[in-house]
Amino acid sequence: MKPLHIDFVSDVACPWCAVGLASLERALEKLQGEVAVDLRFQPFELNPQMGPEGQDVTEHLTQKYGSTAEQQAQSRAAIAARGAAVGFTFRKEGRGRVWSTFDAHRLLHWAGEQGPKQQRDLKMRLLESYHGEGRSPADPEVLADAAASVGLDRAEAQAILASDRYAREVRESEQEWQQMGIHAVPSVVINGKHLIQGGQPPEVFEQALRQLAAQ
Repeated sequence: MKPLHIDFVSDVACPWCAVGLASLERALEKLQGEVAVDLRFQPFELNPQMGPEGQDVTEHLTQKYGSTAEQQAQSRAAIAARGAAVGFTFRKEGRGRVWSTFDAHRLLHWAGEQGPKQQRDLKMRLLESYHGEGRSPADPEVLADAAASVGLDRAEAQAILASDRYAREVRESEQEWQQMGIHAVPSVVINGKHLIQGGQPPEVFEQALRQLAAQ
């Protein structure tokens, strides 16, 4: 069985990416034994210019989209309901601040070199840490904790975060995906050419992967 290659282009800061990943995983559970996949995570930054101090999330979303606090609360409730449906829990207060995720992407790149399972586990842990626990993905200690919690070497993670290792690789990868027309996340690219966008329900992923595997 030849595996389908899946590139999951996303950002740790993106709540729909958490929904999309949990949803894709529900679909893959149903397809076990039927469809094999090689899943890799690719970097995308929603806020590449975000400074080290971060920004209050309500203020940020109002500036970026012109949305009111009430609209944001409705949106959060809708996302939380979609997350719950696929087994991902969002924290009631929501993520309080928006942070830079560049270092998180550097760590994920390193995890990918250790293996697809390590990268997947770190990705899920970082999503849970931010959206589920409100911990900052820009904090080196939070990132090192996440790495250690999924069995990666904590000292190595800290050394990477204290340096600029993988910065060039992450930037180049981000540029490549943007040049391919990826400007919103999550974007799920199958075999380099089939695109599924957004936090789709598991059935959408299941149907698409089954069809592509049969081709």
